[in-house]
Amino acid sequence: MTLRHFRIFICVCEEHGMTRAADKLLMTQPSVSQVIQEMEKHYGIRIFERLGRRLFLTQAGQELLGYARQVVQLDLQTEAAMRTFAARHRLRIGASITIGEIVFVELLTYLKKEQAELEIFSEIHNTAELEEMVLTDVLDLALVEGEIQSAYLVETPFLEDELIFVDTPQHGIKPWRTKEEMERESFFVREEGSGTRKLFEQEMRAQDIVFKTAGVYNTAEGIKKAVRAGLGVTVISKRAVEADLRAGTLMRFQVPGVSFKRNFRIIYHRNKYISADLRKVIAACGQLEEILHGN
Repeated sequence: MTLRHFRIFICVCEEHGMTRAADKLLMTQPSVSQVIQEMEKHYGIRIFERLGRRLFLTQAGQELLGYARQVVQLDLQTEAAMRTFAARHRLRIGASITIGEIVFVELLTYLKKEQAELEIFSEIHNTAELEEMVLTDVLDLALVEGEIQSAYLVETPFLEDELIFVDTPQHGIKPWRTKEEMERESFFVREEGSGTRKLFEQEMRAQDIVFKTAGVYNTAEGIKKAVRAGLGVTVISKRAVEADLRAGTLMRFQVPGVSFKRNFRIIYHRNKYISADLRKVIAACGQLEEILHGN
């Protein structure tokens, strides 16, 4: 049985005949009669008594009419609910902690200004947590800096980034340090699951540099505060310390042969339906460099 069967059946009952129901539904009378016959065959009962030229609902037909009206009404309620949901559906967007601290608010501000109709719910977590949230449809998409493990996720780069070594000027301005000197430094690093930490550890291992850990923090601000206090050094996104470098509260130093280049990336499930609203968000991410510089 389909909604079409039920709607035609209800119309026959309300119009007290197949001919008038056919006229109202813009159908032929034989087509309406066929639908009623299909229903009677399906349920194995007589829905109407045909007495002369008139139709009378049987007891079973009266019972079926009540159910048919409930089914059609429920379909109307479902339609209305889903259309209302579509009209007010919130996009769920996540950002990794580094992106969240340096460019995420600027992106959301731009979207609110340029795409006022979008309703966005945002969350900030580390890359590993975001990957799981996108895989389980807790988030529609996420902006990450770390490596993604799942083959079910699509990755699209949208902004270049670089990690740099920073220290406090209290330790003396020395723009270059040797690998041996680095092994005597104490590093403040991000938590497990952080893309920043993973890239840092990979490059240090590749360069055979053994480092000491002074602390594990889950925010860039906490790490910067510890470094400014002279408690150790760190590797951090250059974008996250631009103001500190200009103010002279932090200083950059380099190590020969050591470089940390990466791309911030958009991730979403490969089977995710990319709605028009999601396409607007993805397009804005591609323009983020221009947005940040006010172009």
